[in-house]
Amino acid sequence: MELFTPLPALAGGVLIGAAALLLLLGAGRIAGISGILSGVMLRPWSERGWRLLFVAGLIAGGWLGFTWLDLPAPQLNLADWPVLAIAGFLVGVGARLGNGCTSGHGICGIGRLSVRSIVATLVFMTTGALTVFVVNHLLV
Repeated sequence: MELFTPLPALAGGVLIGAAALLLLLGAGRIAGISGILSGVMLRPWSERGWRLLFVAGLIAGGWLGFTWLDLPAPQLNLADWPVLAIAGFLVGVGARLGNGCTSGHGICGIGRLSVRSIVATLVFMTTGALTVFVVNHLLV
């Protein structure tokens, strides 16, 4: 908590919520990243356009944050890549099993008062907290 920045975090949250609402109201689509990304890879070309634009916007937003706003980039050690790859794979499997990810369930689903999304968000937040506890206190 040494770099606690509530105002930028609030602004980021508002932008994410506004983007999710805009996509829902404007295109009738849910801004769940796992569903959008799997649609880029698995859907017919005629259904990939908006998904590709959404992913491009995510990449462009990150790039703009690093270049225009001078936000710090994460520092990764080359030795961390195998762990990150395994963790990413497990997150992908979990998102597939849970029929969505944190953005789909946590932002869009809770916003629509979906019981399934509320339960899913409670489960993955609890699991994440327990994982942090185990890694920081029991595996040291």
